[in-house]
Amino acid sequence: MNVVYNSDHYSILAYPAQESFELLDKTGNRMLFLQGPSAMHFRAAIEEIPEDDRDEETIDAFLDDYCLESAQPIVIH
Repeated sequence: MNVVYNSDHYSILAYPAQESFELLDKTGNRMLFLQGPSAMHFRAAIEEIPEDDRDEETIDAFLDDYCLESAQPIVIH
């Protein structure tokens, strides 16, 4: 596992062996696990953000939109 992004609001964890990502919404207590084609789509979408625009505000806004419908609440049993 590699932490590839970390802000006050989000973390992105990469699992290279599984070719997957885990997106953690810290303020919304939600997570989204991406594997296979969805992980490849996510990587491509991140790479489409111009390097000059890859600041915390832009990436957090991107993750807000990306996680909006798909992220699941984090539940501790």
